[in-house]
Amino acid sequence: MRKTVAVDLNPATREVATGTEVYAREVGSRLRGAAPDLRWLFFGSRARAGLGVDMTVVPMARLWSQVRLPLALQSAHPDLLFVPAHAIPFGWLGKSLTAVHDLAFERHPGAYSLAERSYLQLTTRWAALRCPLLITPSESTRRDLVDLYHVAPERVRVVPLGGGEQGEREVAPAKRLAELGLVGDFVLQVGRVEARKNQAAALAAVERLDGVTLAVAGPERDVVISKRLRASSRCRVLGTVDGPTLELLYQQARAVVVPSLYEGFGLPVLEAMARGQVVVAARASSLPEVGGDAALYVDDPNDPEELAAALETAIGDEKVRARLTRAARKQAAGFTWDRCAAGVVDVIRELL
Repeated sequence: MRKTVAVDLNPATREVATGTEVYAREVGSRLRGAAPDLRWLFFGSRARAGLGVDMTVVPMARLWSQVRLPLALQSAHPDLLFVPAHAIPFGWLGKSLTAVHDLAFERHPGAYSLAERSYLQLTTRWAALRCPLLITPSESTRRDLVDLYHVAPERVRVVPLGGGEQGEREVAPAKRLAELGLVGDFVLQVGRVEARKNQAAALAAVERLDGVTLAVAGPERDVVISKRLRASSRCRVLGTVDGPTLELLYQQARAVVVPSLYEGFGLPVLEAMARGQVVVAARASSLPEVGGDAALYVDDPNDPEELAAALETAIGDEKVRARLTRAARKQAAGFTWDRCAAGVVDVIRELL
């Protein structure tokens, strides 16, 4: 008899997709192909086109993962529940597996409200208690689980994310840059506007360079930082952009800057390298795992002088640019969503 795996695919149905939502969508859409011998049941609170799976929609406006999903699971009787990017339901006592993407709420608690931090601490501790094995996207997050939550190292499986695939992508027309206020050379930063992403340091560095603008693409979580960025004539805060526009930004930027103080994986590093972009990143948390030798690093991402010097090299040194462009595509090719999904399936089989 085939084993049944239920998957909480609710994050993949959200309109705004940050790293965890992308993970749920990309991995979830590949699980059946990676393990056709298993019976897969996908659950969400709303339908979303383009996921490529037959999803059981069980609507509920609030507390979906803690109330509505456990009720659906009781009827489905799966052998395992896999939660790619959400919380293990307290009401589900069957076998469970989840991915812990980062512990930013512990490393940088000031970036979260008390309610957010308390909920993340509670659900992460519950996952550490309930799941025989845990998945992390990096060795950095694995170490955090061991150090901060005292999870036994042998219980953690590192399965890196994908996103390094090469290939043709839909690109917005070049005139879109002018519509966004981007004329001339610009440096791109992708991610939520918040303290740990360190956009303020990126802007301080760019303001030390001649004729370069900082473009920031991502949801505006911290309104104070957003206001500070918007006040500078050298910065364009673009908010959340569509896929073709993001593709255009990646292709036309002179460099991509990732000065984050902490990342569980650092998907923008990988996305940029897949396009042959020159990346300037902080030598912090998981970022060197992703960038390898194909990125330029700064030891202190809060030092605008060091960051500006690295960006100046990335933009102006053609020999360095040529070397990093070749190295970036090679480094990125090792991180694919097919490989990520296969790694997740390996852990699922281990538990089954």
